[in-house]
Parts: sequence; structure tokens; C-alpha cells
Amino acid sequence: MMEKFNKDIPYNDLPDLPPKVNLETTAIFKASINANKVLAELKGYCQTLPNPELLLNTIVLQESKESSAIENIVTTQDELYRATLMSGVIRNQAAKEVLQYRAAMYWGIEEFHKNKLITSNLMIGIMQRLRNTSDSIRKNTGTKLANPTNKNIVYTPPEGASIIRDKLSKLENFINDNAFSDLDPLIKMALIHYQFESIHPFSDGNGRTGRILNVLYFIQQELLGLPVLYLSNYIINNKSNYYRLLREVTENNNWEAWILFIVNGVSETSAMTLKKINSILQLKRDAEIKVKDALKSSYSKELLDLLFSHPYIKIKVLEDHNIAKRQTASEYLKKLEIIGMLNANKIGNEVYYINQPLIDVLSN
Repeated sequence: MMEKFNKDIPYNDLPDLPPKVNLETTAIFKASINANKVLAELKGYCQTLPNPELLLNTIVLQESKESSAIENIVTTQDELYRATLMSGVIRNQAAKEVLQYRAAMYWGIEEFHKNKLITSNLMIGIMQRLRNTSDSIRKNTGTKLANPTNKNIVYTPPEGASIIRDKLSKLENFINDNAFSDLDPLIKMALIHYQFESIHPFSDGNGRTGRILNVLYFIQQELLGLPVLYLSNYIINNKSNYYRLLREVTENNNWEAWILFIVNGVSETSAMTLKKINSILQLKRDAEIKVKDALKSSYSKELLDLLFSHPYIKIKVLEDHNIAKRQTASEYLKKLEIIGMLNANKIGNEVYYINQPLIDVLSN
């Protein structure tokens, strides 16, 4: 029988994975089959695309925005997409942090591919990049997590750098150890996500780092080839249940409800991402006809690709991608504005051309 959990003292007795409960109940088994099916469909569909990386600029940026919003780092689409085109200092702090999130994700994927392992150092590196800090494992005492509404303490994570490092090391072993390969990867991901959030190894950035680890785990397990899954949208739409179910694992060992929540989230999110990608590609097919008609012999596939990898665009972007010199690039964008393909918006001395239908699909 479990000892009664005390939310007011550091949870240094956080058990290692896997938990000693039935992880393959009938409900979990059925949910896992369905989620794996939809996830495989998403992976297969992405593999058929001629330039799947082009989706990353839009899908990953939206995931970065949603994941940051869970931590109350909120920026508007306008602020965010303008920030992606800034070569100098980004003044909007929320937009800057969202872009750091995307950069941290890309860095994490690149580092992972060097040895195919998800390590404690990789986790630390991701956190450092998304926060732009040299901080490492949490050393401060007295960390407590409170309900944002009433400020009541709901959880006190493990305390002491050596204890935290030991728990992270054991989590790392669980992630990479093939001895647990008989466990469905989606179930295993739910366990990993709970454990990382419960260890709470950093003074800040734990939630965002944990959600990037989800993506890395999908790639490690070859469930996805690209980080296109939009899981943060599901979490932010079910935020109260997300935190409630995390607590129920800790307080009541209620693993089934937590695993079902995550697995069903993967299923729902995979279907939504598939729909979103299809909508973007349909928009692009429709736009191709209009752009060809407007630009005639000046049309290029590279320009069309650019319009769908940057929802906001400006003359310099066309110059930087060797599409056209400044004067010609300006003429192209004005022609596309005339046919209603882009909306021009002058902010300060800069004119931004906005692909509003693409933004509508991304933010829906």
C-alpha cells in the first residue's frame, strides 16, 4: 500500500519507472491501438510530401507558440510572425521566447541524431537554449508548485542537486533501455512525461522542456520523422485536466486515467495535424494557379514555397533567398497583393505582406 503523499514536503521518494501497476488495461490497449494507427498515418503522409521540411516553419512555430502559452508566455500571431523576420533585436519578449523554443527544439533534434540517445545533458541543453541561460540542475531549496488561481501548494518536487541528478539519470536509463521495449511507446511516453514533470529538475522551463522531450521521443521511436505533432494545442485546451491528472498519479497512483489522457491526446492531435497539413497543401495548390497567372513567366516554385513557409513576408526575404532583386521583389509582392493572395500591412518603415488564409488555417 502507498504511503499517503504529502504535498508540503519534497517528493524525494518519487518512485522510479516503470510503476508497479497494470499499464495495459483494456481501455489503454484500445486507445493505444487507435492512436498508433492515426500517428502512423500522419508519419506516412509526411513521408510522401516532396518538401516536408517546408511545413516545419509553420507547424513547429505554432507548436512553439502553444507550448509557451501553457506557461503564460503569450504572443499574438502578428507579433510572432513579424519577429521571425527581424534580423536585429526582438523587442517583444514573448515572441522572443517562442522563437527560442523553436530553436531549442531544432537544436535538440540535431543533438539527438548524433547518438540517438535522449540524455540528461540533452535535457539540460534544451532548457538552456529555450531560456537563454547557463543554469543547470535546480540547486535552490524551497521550490513549491502552487495552484495559479488560489495559490495553494499542490506539489513539492524533489530537492537537492544530487537527488535530482540521480532521478534524471534513472529516467534517462528508462528512456533508452531496450529492456522496456515490450511496452507500447505511447504508454511509455506518458510515463516519461509524468516522471520528468515530477522531477521538475530546473528552476524554470520544465514544462516546455518536457514537451520538447515528447517530440524527441516520437522521433527516437520512429513514430514520426519530423516534429510536426501539435500536442501542446491539446494540452492547452485541456489544461485543468492535464494538471489534475498529473496530481492524481502522484496522490492516488491513478496511472490509467493519465495514460488514457496522453494517448487520446496523441490520437486527437495526429488527426488534427493531418487535417491542418491537408488544408495548407490545398491552399498552396489553389494559390499556385493564382500566382502563375499573376506573375506569368516570372513565376517560380521557390517563391510559392517561400509564401507557405513564412506567413508574413517582406521584400528582403525574397532577396535573401535569391528570388529577385529588391525592385523586382517589390513588384512581385504588389502583384500578389492586387490579386488578393497577400495583404500588405505597413508597420513603421516596413511593409509586411501577409498570407492571411495560411494564418487562418494555422490558428484555427
